[in-house]
Amino acid sequence: MALKLYGAPMSTCTTRVTISLYEKDLDFELIPVDLFAGEHKQPPFLSKNPFGLIPVLEDGDDLTLFGNYFQLISFILLSIPPLQSRNIVIVKLIETSYLYTPESRAITAYVAEKFKETGTDLIRHKDIKEAALVKVWIEVESQQYQPAISPIVYQYFVAPIQGKSPDQAIVDASVEKLGKVLDIYEAKLSESKYLAGDFYSLADLHHLPYTYYFMKTPCASLVNERPHVKAWWDDISSRPAFKKVAEGMIFGDK
Repeated sequence: MALKLYGAPMSTCTTRVTISLYEKDLDFELIPVDLFAGEHKQPPFLSKNPFGLIPVLEDGDDLTLFGNYFQLISFILLSIPPLQSRNIVIVKLIETSYLYTPESRAITAYVAEKFKETGTDLIRHKDIKEAALVKVWIEVESQQYQPAISPIVYQYFVAPIQGKSPDQAIVDASVEKLGKVLDIYEAKLSESKYLAGDFYSLADLHHLPYTYYFMKTPCASLVNERPHVKAWWDDISSRPAFKKVAEGMIFGDK
């Protein structure tokens, strides 16, 4: 049975998962969820994720993995319907103002582990040291990179949809934080082609969605002025799996 992914093509968390599925050459069905129409708050979807958030990955009839995305549409959980008799894995839920959502990483890790013999080896499962480095840089992306870059993306893409201008104070503070992170990346990438070594992995893949939007903002020079970071970005963003996904990333397109 093909995997089913419920989400939105422009969602950074959905795209993080779809990229991993394409890297694994897997058959899957992407089932669009219309967030603006409120489909994520209707009973059919709530039966899959009682929090009403995307993405959701279904693998057969006995496993559902779900995440947390899209704080643009505010929500209040008045009630949570009874869960169906299936193994629903609830991954840590964090809600912030800037779409900081780690749960899709748990889904990509599941995909990479279950299908480790298929397509691109995204976790380096045959080398414990390389696998450890992949995990380290996955955490760096989640804990250092995304918290710095996501407010910038929010200000240039989400705020205008809300009828607001970018808050320059937030942008400036985030640019300062991101610059420091990218200085570390520049040093690391001067030693290896990719973050965890001379191989592409989830450590690199997880950077793709937010950086794609970021490179459309006036702050893109933060990447462009660092030659090793720029070369790394040009490399990972040119991969066929990401190119397929990028075609649908038109949320607030600049």
